[in-house]
Amino acid sequence: MTIRIQREGLAMPVSKSLCNLFISVLPLEQIKQSTNAITINFRDPCYSAEKGGYHPVEVRLERITVGSSVEPDTFKICYITDFCYAGYEPFAELVKDIDFDFSCGVTQMQNMKPFPIEQSAELFGIWEQNFIHYAKDLRVFKTEVQLATH
Repeated sequence: MTIRIQREGLAMPVSKSLCNLFISVLPLEQIKQSTNAITINFRDPCYSAEKGGYHPVEVRLERITVGSSVEPDTFKICYITDFCYAGYEPFAELVKDIDFDFSCGVTQMQNMKPFPIEQSAELFGIWEQNFIHYAKDLRVFKTEVQLATH
C-alpha cells in the first residue's frame, strides 16, 4: 500500500522530508482500508528526567474523509507533540513541551496559553529541522506505531 500525507492547505508549511520520515516508519503491509488513524511514537530509550536526552515525540495521522467518502491512502496530520520531563526526581513527570495541533489550529507550549498555529511557523521550522536530524542522521529514536480501525 502507498500512503500519502497531505501537506497542502495546512496553516503552516510541513516539509516533504518530515512526511517521508513519518511514512518510512509505518508498517505499510499492516495498513488496511479500514485503518482510519495512525499514532507514531518516537522515543529515545536513554531519555530520563535525570540525564536528559532527546524528547519523545508523538504524531497522530488520520485518514482524510470528504463528506461520506474516504480519500484512498491519504492521511492528514492531526498533531505533533513534543514531550519533556518537568519537575525534579523522583517526582518528575512527562508533560507536553510543544504541541502543534493542526486539527484545532493552535500551538501550545508548556505553561503558556494556546495561540494560533500560524504564529508558530518559524518555531515549527526549527523544531522540524532538528527532529529530522535526530531521527534520520543520529538515529536516536525507537518507534512504535499504533493503528486504529473503524
